[in-house]
Amino acid sequence: MSSIGVLEVAVDAFCAESIEDLTGAEALAVLARLEVVARRLFSRGLTLVPKVTGRASPVELGGTSFPDVLSRRLHVGKGAARRRIADAEQLAPRRAITGEQLAPVLPNVAVALERGDIGEEHVRIIRQFFDRLPVVVDAPTREAAEAQLAVMATQFGPEALRVGADRMMALLNPDGQFSDVDRARRRGLTIGPQGFDGMSAISGLLDPETRAYLDAVFAKLAAPGM
Repeated sequence: MSSIGVLEVAVDAFCAESIEDLTGAEALAVLARLEVVARRLFSRGLTLVPKVTGRASPVELGGTSFPDVLSRRLHVGKGAARRRIADAEQLAPRRAITGEQLAPVLPNVAVALERGDIGEEHVRIIRQFFDRLPVVVDAPTREAAEAQLAVMATQFGPEALRVGADRMMALLNPDGQFSDVDRARRRGLTIGPQGFDGMSAISGLLDPETRAYLDAVFAKLAAPGM
């Protein structure tokens, strides 16, 4: 890709240009334009991720897994690499088994990010919305919700978008009912590395059955004499 070389030259020129004489308003205007450019480049980068994960094995690329490959090559943490792959699964164009190119899972959000109208925070809120949306919600409703959330994201900041997404969730699932399938989709436990004191942080989500088991274990361990 010859355009990446042109981009690198342009970035070098931008970084070398003096900013000392800019007024506050001018600096803010440049910062806003830079944010749009960064968002567009992030979007373009997501379209490259499936080329990495779909055309070679992690071992061929020098890693043990694709998050490991991206973490090593991009010099980012494993968590950031996993998020990059997860974002690409939702926002990058897909291919059917027949070879036909398909739109992204979140097509309107992908377009808004490609234009630079929204950022990673907006994307994270919208993805969290669909992670929480019950599986019983039909496809047309999901598509309408995605389109509306994309519009809201271009008009509002992340904080206001989160409020709007919560209100939409309340409308689509007013009783707050979730099936075992919904819970299984979200449950999981992550144990962090040991710290300097030998302790490890734990985070995650438990389904009701696992929570009941843990409550019983903790109650027994907390009993007098234990």
